[in-house]
Amino acid sequence: MRNIAGVLGRSVSTISDELKRNRVRRSYDPAKAHHKAYVRRKYAKYQGMKIVGHRNLRSFVEQALEEGRSPGSIAGRINSHERSLPHISADSIERFLKSVYGRSIEARRHKLKQKRQQKKRRLKVTALTNRKFIDMRPKIVNRRGRVGDVEADFIESGKGGTGRILTVADRKLRVSFLERVLPVTIKNVHGAFTTVRNRYPELRTITTDNDLLFKHHEKLEALLGVKIYFCHPYHSWEKGTIENTNGAVRKSIPKGSDISRYSSRFICSVEASINNRYMECLGYRTPQEALAAHRKQKQRLKARSKIKK
Repeated sequence: MRNIAGVLGRSVSTISDELKRNRVRRSYDPAKAHHKAYVRRKYAKYQGMKIVGHRNLRSFVEQALEEGRSPGSIAGRINSHERSLPHISADSIERFLKSVYGRSIEARRHKLKQKRQQKKRRLKVTALTNRKFIDMRPKIVNRRGRVGDVEADFIESGKGGTGRILTVADRKLRVSFLERVLPVTIKNVHGAFTTVRNRYPELRTITTDNDLLFKHHEKLEALLGVKIYFCHPYHSWEKGTIENTNGAVRKSIPKGSDISRYSSRFICSVEASINNRYMECLGYRTPQEALAAHRKQKQRLKARSKIKK
């Protein structure tokens, strides 16, 4: 045992404990020892047993993990809103993922995170005129102080594909809207924005990049009745909310995809999925819940004003 310990760089007591703990019928077989260690680890209390031992908690956690939510957001949601479930930490959910009970879920989540590596293309800045840059935005927009100030962007098809998806996200509520643009023309882009305006009457301002499709941005402003502000060229971090939304959309529509092959129903399902994420900035509510609460409060204020009149 001393010689083995010397070769492996372990103490003699470690080798001795391993032989005593995992031998079968006074002999040590590596395969049987490995199985015994596996079984012991499977039924150990630190293997996410708090989740495994509570049926409703396990069902909630597994469903949320399957939907791609992070352990931190799941724990925050449970502790803030799910009063019927016991409190739990993000570390406990991570331990559950790494245990024998969560390995299959972890494997599927890992596949979703894998991204295709593509060469970054540096697009030429388009010659848009009469732009109002982000520096001219009202201060209330910069501090996310009101509902209706949105950021907009496009998700493009891969090489050989056609179509784009217009993505719009509110800076405060984080609620998102997806509209397919097919074929890609300025007229159809304006039509997609009009659809978003009808679906989201709270719209006040739009912050976007310098895409050629915004060539007639002044006409779009008049059509929607809102102000449009542009980020500085190659400053994508100035519209971080929509970049985050695009990242969530890309989990379902990977880079290189042909947008024209995705049905409107599928795009609606993607929109519903990203609007049902638990978000720490919203107190672990979903964007859809935050929008519903805002509209409900707005209706109450209108009802009170009518009573006073």
